[in-house]
Amino acid sequence: GPAHLFRLAGKCFSFVESTYKYEFCPFSNVTQHEQTFRWNAYSGILGIWHEWEIVNNTFVGMWMREGDSCESKSRQTKVLLVCGKSNKLAYVSEPSTCVYSLTFETPLVCHPHSLLVYPTLTGALQRKWDEAEQSLYDGLITEQGYKKILKEVFEEAGLLRVTEEKEFEKQNKRIRSLEFETVESCNKEYKQLSKELKKIKDLLTQHGIAYK
Repeated sequence: GPAHLFRLAGKCFSFVESTYKYEFCPFSNVTQHEQTFRWNAYSGILGIWHEWEIVNNTFVGMWMREGDSCESKSRQTKVLLVCGKSNKLAYVSEPSTCVYSLTFETPLVCHPHSLLVYPTLTGALQRKWDEAEQSLYDGLITEQGYKKILKEVFEEAGLLRVTEEKEFEKQNKRIRSLEFETVESCNKEYKQLSKELKKIKDLLTQHGIAYK
């Protein structure tokens, strides 16, 4: 994400509302602490730093996911970044059960270009985005196809989390497209794949599944 926001890392910002104290630690987590003398006062994690929320080439917020369990899911929090005179947690709400919304004010996002995604990308990813823009303009891809390419760009840049399924697909693609500079490196990869294949065969045999 934007390098100038990294100076917030390692710091925490609090906000007290009613009997609860909320604490936001950028690039780390969001926690909630009940400020009462009840014997079972609640304290817990509302989310751990996960990925960016990106809208129209702009970082609009930070998603904190996989917090403490809540009913059948995990608590999660979206932190909106808005311009302010000082760094402070300004507002907290719970728009839906176990999903929280925090507003964080900071002078670090006041410049109109401070939250643009494009400048944070590598040259290769910027070119990929440029090509997508051109293809959309020329009518070679649909709006949906354009958004799919952008999502891939953001995932490659590490701004969005890649699903496990996609990660597996990526690994497979890497193996299929392996090019070897030497016979030695080819043999090494062949031995590794042979070991993995044997493990899979043994596992299938163990569970009584015929291998073809």
